Order: sequence, then structure tokens, then C-alpha cells
Amino acid sequence: MSPDVLVCGAGVGGLAAARALGALGLDVLVVDKQPKVRPIAKGEVLQPGALRLLRSWGVEKRLDAQGAVRLGRLVVRDPRGIARMSLDYGQLPAPDQWLLAHDHAVILAALAESLGPGVELRRGVRAEAPLRDDSGRITGLRLAEGGRVYEQRAPLVVAADGISSRLRSWAGIEAKRADYPHRLVSFDIGDADAAARADDFSAYVTDRGLRLLYPLPGGRLRLYLQAGPDELRGVTARGGLADWAARALSQVPALEPLTASLLAHLDSRQTLPVGRLLSPRLAGRGLALVGEAAYAVHPMAAQGMNTAITSAGALAERLSDHLERTGGMSAAVVDAALRDYHERQLPLLTQAARTSGNAARMVTDLSWRGRVLGRRAVRHTGANPRLLHTVTHNMSGLGPRPLTPLDRLQQLGLLPDPRAHRVPTAPAGRPQPM
Repeated sequence: MSPDVLVCGAGVGGLAAARALGALGLDVLVVDKQPKVRPIAKGEVLQPGALRLLRSWGVEKRLDAQGAVRLGRLVVRDPRGIARMSLDYGQLPAPDQWLLAHDHAVILAALAESLGPGVELRRGVRAEAPLRDDSGRITGLRLAEGGRVYEQRAPLVVAADGISSRLRSWAGIEAKRADYPHRLVSFDIGDADAAARADDFSAYVTDRGLRLLYPLPGGRLRLYLQAGPDELRGVTARGGLADWAARALSQVPALEPLTASLLAHLDSRQTLPVGRLLSPRLAGRGLALVGEAAYAVHPMAAQGMNTAITSAGALAERLSDHLERTGGMSAAVVDAALRDYHERQLPLLTQAARTSGNAARMVTDLSWRGRVLGRRAVRHTGANPRLLHTVTHNMSGLGPRPLTPLDRLQQLGLLPDPRAHRVPTAPAGRPQPM
């Protein structure tokens, strides 16, 4: 039997698409080339916009039951730990007043457990080539599984196969990845006392780049250290890595007390290249892009996983609208929904890419110009309640409120802002953790 939807990729975007489309009563097959989930330091912080969907799917409740950490603020700090720009999620309407942090593998498992009976997940399955009809429309994939190759057709194929998406290339959609001129080195630190004190998502701005810290369940901390592209080249001995890590924290007095804990967990190191991508098209005939196949950003902004989830929800919403009007998963109905998905979602992703890119540049650009402008933007945005509220809303994923050219000038302190204190009334208080 052929499914209604074939999803390639069982990351957050693919599983979210399967969950959302399965809820429409469609039969969904999800395939992933990896035989099992690999532990990786990515996609650990969920924004309110994504949590709205996860709450409706029961995923947020699953994560809470497994010890998810709720964070109330995203803070940019100086090396001494003094907050220079604080995005307070408590100013947003309830219940969208939290970030939620958990391990990437746990988030994937919670999504997989929420899939309905009409969704099948197969791991260890590789997409070999697209299948097309006489008009060139994608109608499925040739798959390789356990030594056999077979054809799997579906009216809708979802490309959720990552930033280097083969399906995107097969559809003739050219999207260029741009790499940042640095890498991030991640460590998983066990320090229950320090984790208990870390109640927000903190980005430390230093002359050597970003130092990012937030708590994870089980009394652990996630620490990212920015490094030049070749800074750790040849550093293979544990002693060399220990020296490098200790120096990285010695430049940040607020983080220096974590040195002993960091040195005890050097084996958790992961070195990650950092890139950004925004596909000019989110769909082709028979094919939709979600997750990093469509959009990828710097981890500092905590946006990538969240836009993957909301894009999956948007795809299902657009398809649902067309099915209600016409019924049946015909090629014409699916392609009309895909055009609608592209036209409505691309402007939102473009705005999110701009917000994420600006946030990343403020704290990672080590050029003279970048450091001057970045610190000015942090300082003046942090002192302007109106701009802070707008940026918080944009980062939360609750809907775009684009900054105007005038706002940009006020962010840099080049013009005064007579409306600086005009912000919506703050809610009475945050909801309590479940």
C-alpha cells in the first residue's frame, strides 16, 4: 500500500511534519538513513512558538515528565556576567512565557512517541533517487533498505533530510549554504550546583567570541565555546584541549568557576561547523521542504528547531485547507497546497533568518567593525524596553514584528527613541512548571 505522504528524514522537522500530517488522517511513512539516533549537541532549546504546537500534540507534557528545564530569559552578558540585553519571556502573554530545554535525543523520542497510528517510522533506509511522472512531478522515492532497493510512491514527498538535502537538489532548488567564519565547540558539563543557579539562556560576549551557557536536565550544563576555523587543528592530546578550554574560560570571569567541571568533562567535546541557509523555494511539484532542508541558522538564536516545527505545522495547515475544499490527495490538490505553503511561509522564514542573523552577528563577529556595532546594538537595545519587547516577540516565534529602518538606527543609538517605554502591559506572572 502506498502512503499519502513520504517523509525523508527523522529529525525534528521530519517527525514534526509526520505528526502534523498524520493528525489530518493521512497515512505517513517516515524514513531515515541512520539506523539509530546519534547523540549530538543541537536543537536543545524550544521557543514558545514551537511549544504551542508541541503542547497541542502532548509532546511538551512528555518532555516535562522527563525533567525538561524551563528558562525565563535569553540574556546577552559581558565577561563579568552583567546582563547587557535581557529578553524576558515573562512579558509575553501566558502560557507562552518560557523556553524549554532538553537533550536533542529526548526531544526526538518524545516526537516519535506522539506519532499517530497512521504514521510508520523506518530507520536505516536511504533515499537513492526521485520517482517522477511523465510531467516531471516528483511522485515518490527509490529507497534502499537492508540490501534491497524498491520504489515507494506517495502524492506528497517531504524533504527533511538536512542542510545538504539531496531531495532539494533533485527538485532543482538551488540553496547555497553560507558558513560562519568560526566553529562552536560544545561540552556537556555535570555540575548540579552550577546548573541549579543557571536559570536562563546566557550568551557571553568576549573579544574571543561567544561563550554560550544553559542548563539541561539532570544537573548538567551545555557550554558552547566559539573557536576559529583552524584554532583546534592538531589539538588531539587531552592536555592540549584542557589548556585551550581553561584559557577560554579564564577570559570570562563569570564562567571561570566552571573550569574544574569543564576539565572533568572534556570527553564530551563536539566540534560543530556553523552555517546558515534559506532556500529560495520551499516547495516543488510533489515536494515540500521542512527543517534544515529549507532553513538553517546559527545556534545562538535558538531558532532552527523551532522554525522546523512551526513550518511543519504550517504545511499541514495549508494542506488541510485545500483538502477541506476539494477532498482527496490528488496531484492538483497537493501542488496547490504546496504553492500556498511556499507563499505564506517563506516571508516568515525570511524574517526569522534576518532576526537570527542579526542576533548571531552581535555576539560572534570578531572584526573591529563587527565588535563596535555589535556592542552598540546590545547596549542600546538592552536599554530600550520597546525594542526589547519587539525582539523578544520575534525570537519567541509567536509571529513577526519586523524592525523598521528607524528602529535599526535607534538600536545603534544613532537616533533617540521617544517611544522607548511604550510596551504592552506585562502579564501578572508566569505559569508554574508542570
